[in-house]
Amino acid sequence: MPGPGAGDSGEPRVIVLMGVSGSGKSTIGKRLGEVLGWTFRDADSFHPQANIDKMSRGQPLTDEDRRPWLAAIAAWIDDRLATGEHGIVSCSALKRDYRRALLGGRRQVGLVFLRGDFALIADRMSRRRGHFMPPSLLESQFRTLEEPAPEERALVVPIWLSPRKVVETIVRAYGLTPVSPAPERGP
Repeated sequence: MPGPGAGDSGEPRVIVLMGVSGSGKSTIGKRLGEVLGWTFRDADSFHPQANIDKMSRGQPLTDEDRRPWLAAIAAWIDDRLATGEHGIVSCSALKRDYRRALLGGRRQVGLVFLRGDFALIADRMSRRRGHFMPPSLLESQFRTLEEPAPEERALVVPIWLSPRKVVETIVRAYGLTPVSPAPERGP
């Protein structure tokens, strides 16, 4: 049975991990990449320096700020699809319009929404060190978040599960074949 958001083959070639900052997108992306043997890219690596500087000052990005960032991520996805490579990319993708830019017309792209509540994510962010996104912007992210609608066929995974369980849930839901077991490392 095809997984959520999968193309005709049932297996996505690219998985987009979405959610607010602090939901575990990078952690899950790295671990999922290890388990599947797929390339992982963190969406933060696609931001132009001006966006990073703005967020570092505690200023939320505008839709205009996000356009080149989303276009760069979409180009990376298209490259994976064109070359037949698998890939995983983390991206907040908070609005439906952003997700349309990343998934629109790309049948072999699966969407995974890492869902958590404000208190859990705020706690995680308060313990995170060395990240340019300050915890003060979390409220803005939750206000902006438009949870995926049913027609987006997102796989929704609760982040209160351990990272290992989140990865196992994604692998199982899409019917993917691991090349190695999920790492045992801590949260």
